[in-house]
Amino acid sequence: ILIHEKKLSGLQPMLPLLEAVVQTGKPLLIIAEDIEGEALATLVVNKLRGGLKVAAVKAPGFGDRRKAMLEDIAILTSGQVISEDLGIKLESVTLQMLGRAKKVTIEKENTTIVDGAGKKKDIEGRCTQIRQQIEETTSDYDREKLQERLAKLAGGVAVIRVGGATEVEVKERKDRVDDAMHATRAAVEEGVVAGGGSALLFAIRALDGLKGRNHDQQVGVDIVRKALEAPARQIAENAGSDGSVVVGKILENKNANWGFDAQVGEYVDMVKAGIIDPTKVVRSALQDAASVAGLLVTTEAMVAEKPEKKPAMPPGGPGGGMGDMDF
Repeated sequence: ILIHEKKLSGLQPMLPLLEAVVQTGKPLLIIAEDIEGEALATLVVNKLRGGLKVAAVKAPGFGDRRKAMLEDIAILTSGQVISEDLGIKLESVTLQMLGRAKKVTIEKENTTIVDGAGKKKDIEGRCTQIRQQIEETTSDYDREKLQERLAKLAGGVAVIRVGGATEVEVKERKDRVDDAMHATRAAVEEGVVAGGGSALLFAIRALDGLKGRNHDQQVGVDIVRKALEAPARQIAENAGSDGSVVVGKILENKNANWGFDAQVGEYVDMVKAGIIDPTKVVRSALQDAASVAGLLVTTEAMVAEKPEKKPAMPPGGPGGGMGDMDF
């Protein structure tokens, strides 16, 4: 994988490198700002003749962000960014400066590098550096782009084949895999918290010292406190337990990770038990719920479906004495 910072318009400086690549018999991927003119025409002709297996893609991003992303790719593939700023010219590039990967998939809008040859220690160091930049930045846009870089660098690539005995079973399993993938991406971005509603219960403690300036504000605080109990309460009730008792016992414990494992009916450290939720999902759910609730409070009318009540069967029907029973 040749990682080049600038545009490629001529291949004359690259001829020694291209000849060396042909001798290895391996395909070449060129990542550059752009490929134009003679360089593009020559690569296309070589590709058609079968002399050189080559593909070229545009480098992601713009400006300084592009430089940083190319450096990410270089670390991931154990390659070297070819940049005149670093004093490296195309004429002096050797095979040892090229990155390597087990597989590269190129689509119209995306390129995926699978199993890069970069050292795990170097990749982890780069991830740590990006996390530090995320903490230090004050720009939401920069933070979002840094989180994207972190997700791409820290994440792996895998092919998941979903099967089943019937079409319905395959669809259900595929939906579960999709949910797991989205949850994993969210976890990489913002981390994880204790699952089962425990994180929201622990958040109630932040409201303990909060007093409203008037009665209406205090009612609002109490509503939020009650709402934060709802997920854990519902999970417990779905498992056949008393929701109020479960919530009370969790709140008695000072451990922020303490919660109720509904599957086995026991109180455990949720993180140690592997019961976790992506922080982003929990945060977004709370913010969206607050937004909708605030809208309902300030609106004058709401349109909703009126629940229909099934009429009871008239007495004296079939079965003698069972006429009032709904089926």
